[in-house]
Amino acid sequence: MHALNKNRPFRRIVLASAATVSGMVLLLSLKPHAGPALAAGTPAPAPTSSSSSASPGTTKAPSTGTRTVTGDSVQTRWGPVQVRVTIKSGKLTDVTAVAYPTENPRDQEINSYAVPQLRREALNAQSAQIDSVSGATYTSDGYRQSLQSALDSAGL
Repeated sequence: MHALNKNRPFRRIVLASAATVSGMVLLLSLKPHAGPALAAGTPAPAPTSSSSSASPGTTKAPSTGTRTVTGDSVQTRWGPVQVRVTIKSGKLTDVTAVAYPTENPRDQEINSYAVPQLRREALNAQSAQIDSVSGATYTSDGYRQSLQSALDSAGL
């Protein structure tokens, strides 16, 4: 007997539906990824007066005073994330997201609550050892990497 026997219309419906669903899954998995144009959107900053050649844990500048250091731009699936930190007397006093995904309304919605929460976490932890924000995993990972880069450049 043939699988698409005319005496069994339900079997034909099931097989046709399964083929359609499989085809749609394959088509949706071919979604284009972001090109190099997004990565070029935010240039990496030049090193600050606290040289990046200093080993972690050491600084050339005294630990007093206020310094501002910008971390590396980290390319995530949805766009670049970059953080700037302000350090006063060896303590993290401010964290600002310089760049984060805002290309579409969903990015704006997610990051409108994620970025302030990540900032609070960083200031409380005084390090890059912060939790990810639920629903903003890519932004959280990029934020954490850029924050660690800035802290390393500052010698913290």
